Amino acid sequence: MVEQNVCTFCGAQLEPGTGKMLIKKDGTIFYFCSTKCENNQKLGRVPRRVEWTSAGRKASGKKE
Repeated sequence: MVEQNVCTFCGAQLEPGTGKMLIKKDGTIFYFCSTKCENNQKLGRVPRRVEWTSAGRKASGKKE
């Protein structure tokens, strides 16, 4: 069975063989679907405050 991962920033499902995995020195694993998500994470943005992420849609009340 192929492992399905979720983007750490936006919450989108990653297709097998796509995306990027980042491992920090403390052992934390981040999965990114695009460089847009990776750069937003590096800039320190919170996914709840970015409207196009699943957490942002949920926080604004647009998604149940």
